[in-house]
Order: sequence, then structure tokens, then C-alpha cells
Amino acid sequence: MEARWNAALIKARELEKKLEEFDAGIGISRIPDKSVLLSLAQDLPAVWNAATADMRLKQRIVHILIQEIIADVDEATSEVVLLIHWSGGRHSELRVRKNHLGQHRRCTSLEAIEVIRQMAGKHTDEQIATTLNTLGLRTGVGHTWTEQRIYSARRYHLLPAFDIQHARDFVTLEQAAQRLGVSPTTVRRLMRSEKLDGTQVLPCAPWQISIASLDSEAVQRAVERVKNGSRIPQTSFVREQHTLFSAD
Repeated sequence: MEARWNAALIKARELEKKLEEFDAGIGISRIPDKSVLLSLAQDLPAVWNAATADMRLKQRIVHILIQEIIADVDEATSEVVLLIHWSGGRHSELRVRKNHLGQHRRCTSLEAIEVIRQMAGKHTDEQIATTLNTLGLRTGVGHTWTEQRIYSARRYHLLPAFDIQHARDFVTLEQAAQRLGVSPTTVRRLMRSEKLDGTQVLPCAPWQISIASLDSEAVQRAVERVKNGSRIPQTSFVREQHTLFSAD
């Protein structure tokens, strides 16, 4: 044990001596020639992208290579202009697109915002979220839409909330079917036959069917025929299309 202890002390003194010599500049090799420096410069990308290159090392490299960076804004092109002064005396210009006010790389797509804009006021936040998810649109960070996220997006873009008066004047396809006591398929046929007034803000959005049209005489007669086992008569346009595509 005593021998191991003495060996450890000798090793420690040797390391301390080497550290003192390094701090004093003793044993440092001469400055490499130009060819060696150029070869190191060629390896800079490899050093920068190496897994062992931490942020501290990269900061030291930047401090060695770059003397200063002057930033300016080109309002005409909406760009940030960076003038880089390299340590060797050269200069480089780098232009970066300037984000608009309130914009960032994780902003919601314009397509999703346009869907919210068209549906706001006429549909609930839950219905808007369902429509966006059906269309495959996501938030700026890639999440699916929820009622709360629609609420936040509407508030940010100053879009109106669902108008409760609209709910008194219109119903969805499923609600219309329930009121008439028929299937949703029958309601679609009534709309195709132009007996029932229904619209969609955009594909995949819930139907908006006028409550007043549900009580119309034409709709009530058509519903009665369906319940008695009869089919809904086709419009002249539908008949013409059927004749056209079924002709020999």
C-alpha cells in the first residue's frame, strides 16, 4: 500500500510539473507553417459538425475567424443585412428575410387561418376544429386542432365568435334529419332536389340548413312520401344528367 501511495505521489508531481511547463510556454511547438494552417482550414467544416464539438469550442472558432458583424435593415426588401468582417481582412454580406410583425417560424399556415376566417361566426369552435382536422391541416407546431386552439387563433386574428342567433336560424344536416324524422341521406336528397335550402362554407364543413325551409310545404310533402315508401322526385336537371350519361 505504501509503495502504491508513493507511486501515486510521483505521478501527481509529474503531472503538476507538466502543467506548470504548459502554462509557462515550455515545450510548445513552433507555429505551424502556412500549408499546415491551410489544411486545418479545410477541415473546419468537419470540426464544426463533429459530435464532440461543443458550443464553447464553436464560440472560440467564431471569435478567431470573425472580427465583427454589423447589422442593418433594408426596409425596401424587408431584409436584415449582416456585414461580416473576417479576421483576415475580407468582408461578406448576408441577407436574412425579416419576419413580419407577430410572425415566427411556427406560425399557423395561411390556409388554416383562411378556413377559420370563413367559418368564424357561423360555426362553433368545436366544428371549426373538426373541419380543420378532417382537411389534414395542423397548427404551427404540428398539433391537431382543438376547441381551445381555435379560440386562441380567433382571438389573435380578431375573428368573431359563434353567433347564437345563427343557431336559431340554421341547423346541421344531422339536426335537420332529427327534426324531420328521416335519415341524413334523405336530407341530402332533399337538398339535391332543391326542395331544402342548405349550404356549406367549404367542403368538409358542416351543412347549414335553414330552419324555415324545414317547415315548407314542399319539404313536408317530400318527407311524407319518403315515410310512405316513395322516392323523392328528381329535378329536371338531375333527370337530364341521368339521361345524358346513360344514353347509348
